[in-house]
Amino acid sequence: MQAGNVTYRTARDLPETVPVFPLAGALLLPGGQMPLNVFEPRYLEMVDAVLRGNRLIGMIQPQFSGACENPDKPELCAVGCLGRLASFAETGDGRYLISLHGVCRFRVAEELAVRTPYRQCRITPFISDLDDSPDAGASVDREELLRVFRAYLEANDLEADWESVRRAGNDTLVNALSMMSPYGPAEKQALLEAPDLKSRAETLIAITEMALARDNDDLGKTLQ
Repeated sequence: MQAGNVTYRTARDLPETVPVFPLAGALLLPGGQMPLNVFEPRYLEMVDAVLRGNRLIGMIQPQFSGACENPDKPELCAVGCLGRLASFAETGDGRYLISLHGVCRFRVAEELAVRTPYRQCRITPFISDLDDSPDAGASVDREELLRVFRAYLEANDLEADWESVRRAGNDTLVNALSMMSPYGPAEKQALLEAPDLKSRAETLIAITEMALARDNDDLGKTLQ
């Protein structure tokens, strides 16, 4: 996996522990780009730290089921995605504007007891994500994915840059549509945890079809 100026090929290229950024509804996938507006002091300190080190941050969602005993330190989902800090800018009012390039997913092995204001975890990376060969998306049903995508756009009066869609490879298309999808935390986590690209595309199609069916049902009830 090429991310910025670095190529990640094996587990030895990745750290055993990473700072984590819990953010509900945020989905970063391998090869994807995620812009972030960082303003909380603990995460400003985290960005400073990773800029001095390996530039890797673990994006992860807080658990979205059940009551949260400590809103400042919610339980974490089991799976997140490593991102390499690929761009950085200061705003002049105390914020950082950064962009993360997705490297690979990881499973949380253990949250560490640390003195830093930001949280850190020992992780087990999904090494298969480092294989970015062009054959990865060969089994994706591109025609079905685009059919559902068109239906969603039409239902919501939206437009797309179809020339860019046509040029995109299946892996880029599936991951970009997953990251941009307007679905909730549970759906985003399902897309993240899909075992492979084909499964992720099938999951995205199923979620979108359910959303379209629900919208049609709501419209029918409104017109009654």
